[in-house]
Amino acid sequence: MFKQIFISIVCGLILFSCSTKKENVDLIIHNAVIYSVDSSFTMYEAIAIKNGKIIELNTSEALLKKYTSGEIKDAGGKIIFPGFIDAHCHFLGYGLGLRQVDLTGTKSFKEVIQRVKDFAISSDGSKKPILKGEDNWVIGRGWDQNDWEQKEFPDKEMLDSLFPNTPVILKRIDGHAALVNTEALRRANITLTTRINGGDILIKAGRLTGILIDNAVDLVTTKIPPASTQQLQEALLAAQQNCFKVGLTTVDDAGLMKNDVGVMDALQKSNHLKMRVYAMLSDSGPNYKYYLEKGVYKTDRLNVCSFKFYADGALGSRGACLIENYSDKANWKGFLLSTKEHFEKYAKILAEKGFQMNTHCIGDSSDRLIAQIYKDALNSQALSKHRWRIEHAQVVDKSDLEKFSFIIPSVQPTHATSDMYWAKDRLGEARVKNAYAYKDLLHAAGLVALGTDFPVEDISPFKTFYAAVARKDGNGFPASGFQVQNALTREEAIKGMTIWAAYSNFEEKEKGSLEKGKLADFVILDTDMMKCEVKDVLKTKVIATYINGEKVFSVNSCFPHFSKTSSVGIDFIEKCFEFGCPVAIFEDVYSKKAQ
Repeated sequence: MFKQIFISIVCGLILFSCSTKKENVDLIIHNAVIYSVDSSFTMYEAIAIKNGKIIELNTSEALLKKYTSGEIKDAGGKIIFPGFIDAHCHFLGYGLGLRQVDLTGTKSFKEVIQRVKDFAISSDGSKKPILKGEDNWVIGRGWDQNDWEQKEFPDKEMLDSLFPNTPVILKRIDGHAALVNTEALRRANITLTTRINGGDILIKAGRLTGILIDNAVDLVTTKIPPASTQQLQEALLAAQQNCFKVGLTTVDDAGLMKNDVGVMDALQKSNHLKMRVYAMLSDSGPNYKYYLEKGVYKTDRLNVCSFKFYADGALGSRGACLIENYSDKANWKGFLLSTKEHFEKYAKILAEKGFQMNTHCIGDSSDRLIAQIYKDALNSQALSKHRWRIEHAQVVDKSDLEKFSFIIPSVQPTHATSDMYWAKDRLGEARVKNAYAYKDLLHAAGLVALGTDFPVEDISPFKTFYAAVARKDGNGFPASGFQVQNALTREEAIKGMTIWAAYSNFEEKEKGSLEKGKLADFVILDTDMMKCEVKDVLKTKVIATYINGEKVFSVNSCFPHFSKTSSVGIDFIEKCFEFGCPVAIFEDVYSKKAQ
């Protein structure tokens, strides 16, 4: 009898032990407000992660009963979203631009000149060594004549006096126009008789002004010595750090060369570049030669399955191709940057090779043309499965909206709030209502992929969200919003920055929402963008950014040292650093608080 009792007790203990044994995972975050952005927009309190993927989402109580970890974080009620995806940007270009003259926000050409002088000329009047390895070119970007009191293109005269022997190129904010000096013109062999298709060289009073539009800009940029591998690496890592700070975990880099992609791939494989990159290849011979033979290339961090084309230029520099004349320039409709035959040729090739075609279209004429070329090339009843994209889709004639039933519109909400001050001048009262029509595009396509086009706009996804929902600038102008009939709801905006953007990249099964089995890419915020006053969205701060369950950015560098196996919340952590506690003191305070 005693033997039977003993056996029963032992069996009971074994069963109890088995039933209470918790599964070990790499990371548990609980006491959070988690927006999964799944098909039901489900909310959770806790998330468990192992081997870079999501194991489970649940209530805090249920998840902590089931799992254990050497790293358990109390989120202190903070907000968690899927990692943000910028569906259209220039990641590498932004990184390279961090080493050049920043001309964004200049309110006059005089200010442009002053920034160039501060960048390139020492206080003793001597020239600073400009961009080592780039032949001492002075390179800048970011000016916009529409922001100046005198809303006219500038002239090269002042640059010539400051830099008679040093080439200078200062690109407009959108990159579709540039001011260059005489030395740059000389090196590019540009004269009064030079002509180029898909571009313009502005001449005034029988002399070159230094203003180049669209393809004419390339005549100069091709003369700039290319960045070295080391410079490309430094640019990518600098861009990555800034993107992590605003919660970006995937960037769609629009327009890359084979060598650029190779540098990214190597940096990612060495685990230095942790940012996920959806690489759109430039419309270029070397890219076709290599990738059309090798095919689509995909790793867990890099996706090379698309080509980026430019149908036209920008509205601000009047390079966008319109159906009717510009309202502020007689007999001018803009132009295409390549021939119709060029787009048709490569659309058919890409369709055969299984590559995605993503085309920059600003004007209603270019939108109409490219949509028809897509349809003709794909020649299928299942057009939408190819997921070909139109980038920007800024001005779309009402009669052409139905064509987006098989095209993904990739749009940038901050373009609307940057251009709204002058867009009516270019388009007129009636036509401007067909511009920046994100809700109309959403209804037609069923989704919109949202991005920034940085460095054309700021890298912040919070500005993207705010512009999409409020349709106002950072100062709350206009009070009633700009063409608010085309504003997106908060849920639509967050989907555009996550799951819809992932879908536009053929990546919705691995990212874009927080679901079991998907990559553990997410961001912790201090503000609930879904519920706060819309103006407070712009005040949102990123507490931490995670990729593959690894924290790649936190509000302070000491976060990894004190965030393990404790119920102390992020608010307490932040408060300690607010008072400047050194690590050693903080760890002592933390241990006592934990007890």
